[in-house]
Amino acid sequence: MSLSLAEKQAVVAEVAAVAAQAQALIASEYRGLSVGQLTELRYKARQNGVYLRVVKNTLAKRALQGTEFECIHPALVGPLILAFSTGEPGAAAKLLKDFTKSNERLVVKALAISGRMFPASDLERMASMPSREEAISLLMACMQAPLNKLARTLNEIPSKLVRTLEAVRLQKAAD
Repeated sequence: MSLSLAEKQAVVAEVAAVAAQAQALIASEYRGLSVGQLTELRYKARQNGVYLRVVKNTLAKRALQGTEFECIHPALVGPLILAFSTGEPGAAAKLLKDFTKSNERLVVKALAISGRMFPASDLERMASMPSREEAISLLMACMQAPLNKLARTLNEIPSKLVRTLEAVRLQKAAD
C-alpha cells in the first residue's frame, strides 16, 4: 500500500522533529522478526523513552537531512527500524542490546551520535554509557574524593596520638 504525498510529508516531518531533539540514533535490520516480537520491542521502547519507527529509506534520508544524523545515510539500506534516544544517549543502545540477546534476527547496522556514525560493533560501548544521573554521581564522587582524603588524613593525627598514649599507658601498667 503506497503512501500519498501528504502522508509521506507527515512521516518526514515527524521523523525530522524527533531527530532534531534526539541524542542518538540506531538503525537496525528487523528482517525475520514476527509481529509479536516487534510489538514487544515497541512496548519496551515506550517504557525506556526510545522512539522507534519503521520508515522507508528514501523518506528517512529526507527526514534526517540537515540534522546531526545525516551521517548515517550510507547505512540506510534494506528494511530498517530507526531507534532514537530522546532522553539518555545510551537508552536505545541498552534497549537493542537487551533485545538482541533473545532475538538474534534483529541486527544492528549503524549507530550515530553527535554527528558521527559508528559501526554496529560499538553497540556494547554505547550501551555502557552512564545515564545523566550516573554521570553526575561519578563526577560528584571524583570531586569529593580529595576532600574525603584530607578529612581522613586530618583525623588520623589525633587518632595516632590516642593510640600512642594508650600504648604508653599499657606499657606503664605492665611495668
